[in-house]
Amino acid sequence: MNNYFATVARGLEAIAAQELEQLGAKNISPDFTGVHFQGDKALLYRVNLWARTIFRVLVPLAEVKSYNAQQLYRSVQKLDWTEYLQPDMSIAVNCTGKNNNLNHTHFTALQIKNAIVDRQRDQYGERSDVDIKNPDLLINAHIHKNHCILSLDSSGSSLHRRGYRPAMGIAPLKETLAAALIAMSEWNPDLPFLDPLCGSGTLPIESALIALNIAPGLYRQQFGFQTWLDFDESLWQEIRQEAEAGKLFELSEPIRGSDRDLDIIEQAEDNAINCGLAAQVEFYQQELAEIEAPADKGVIICNPPYGQRIGNTEELGALYKLLGDIFKQRFTGWTAYVLTGNKELSKKIGLRTSRRLPVYNGSLPCTLLKYELY
Repeated sequence: MNNYFATVARGLEAIAAQELEQLGAKNISPDFTGVHFQGDKALLYRVNLWARTIFRVLVPLAEVKSYNAQQLYRSVQKLDWTEYLQPDMSIAVNCTGKNNNLNHTHFTALQIKNAIVDRQRDQYGERSDVDIKNPDLLINAHIHKNHCILSLDSSGSSLHRRGYRPAMGIAPLKETLAAALIAMSEWNPDLPFLDPLCGSGTLPIESALIALNIAPGLYRQQFGFQTWLDFDESLWQEIRQEAEAGKLFELSEPIRGSDRDLDIIEQAEDNAINCGLAAQVEFYQQELAEIEAPADKGVIICNPPYGQRIGNTEELGALYKLLGDIFKQRFTGWTAYVLTGNKELSKKIGLRTSRRLPVYNGSLPCTLLKYELY
């Protein structure tokens, strides 16, 4: 059993822990913006392939003293990296956290890189090159008080970058947050799904991936662990083939998204094409005022602008009022969820919430409002 740490967005630790449990992780322990868990190499590969709400999966190696730059350098140089790194492999170091003497993450990362390559030079007479964009080994360092936790990043680029979404609208939701909102709602594939303010389509597409049992990692070109010295190609292919074989090809209920902006809808359609869902997810241009319920029950999830990055707070008041009126008048029997970061705007909806779930959109505290529409 190996120790792993999944990094997640603030507030989604419990959702990620549930997901890890479903994937077979053991000894799960949520922490601030992350979840500790244990498992074998197959689980490491499977979590990277299947995780919908997780950013990265780290493999902790050591915790070393790091009162200042000199102590950090000496501590890192004492470690034996030969099990993970050879001079013909490229490296990169990402750093988070700080203390009084190490308060610049780029400088801290440079100290760690120097310690590693200097030891290599002493051992082999040659050293690894640095490749910021696509390293063979990505090292994660986290400074906490006077210690540094060193880990290998098995994901490479963040898992929220599924690989299907080159086209993005204004202020798009991260795919991981969209998947978390869906998990927090009461939607399941046996209910129709609608996002009447869908933007570039992240919520409907993530819903379709769930409904069709499609692993989001199938769209990615590569994961960090694939260039590791202990990479097991046959095990990885077995896990990928298992995921491919488990895909479904027809939705049991419709998944729809609409937006007033034709250019944005075309972006959503492009994203659906990129992940092979063009025939499954329905996108259409429509004014919010024209929306009608496509069925007698279902779930709405939407992320209207809330005046932080796009829109004007006063102008948006009318949008929120219209949203509430349409929910009340046309969606009896449905359940609606609205993500907002503006309490005053949410009051304009004019309906009583049945639940208010705190969530962060990046660093912005938001609330997922639930409305049961009778």
